Amino acid sequence: MWSPEIERDWDRLSAEALAEVKAWRAAHPRATLGEIEREVDARLATARARLVEATALAAPAADPPADGGPPRCPACGEAMVAEGARTRRRVTARNAEVVLTRPYVRCSACGTGLFPPG
Repeated sequence: MWSPEIERDWDRLSAEALAEVKAWRAAHPRATLGEIEREVDARLATARARLVEATALAAPAADPPADGGPPRCPACGEAMVAEGARTRRRVTARNAEVVLTRPYVRCSACGTGLFPPG
């Protein structure tokens, strides 16, 4: 779930983006609306990526199976086996990298792999 650290990071990143845009605008008083929009988008890209990461990682924990056993494969229903933490990297629509490190499980029967929430 959301932690005070995540909220502090967001406050810091958004304040940094605002300060950078203000400084850029002071240095570019004749910028066009298109230039301003591109600059704002570029400055917010990092903060946006961190918010995407935090939101993805703040997913509620998955409910454990009713029988208390390991999670079941959504493809074939067999037991999933924990394979430790894995990291996924994706690039956002604004070309900023999102990095997610979460537990990873794999089905020993069909090979399906998942990054389950929680």
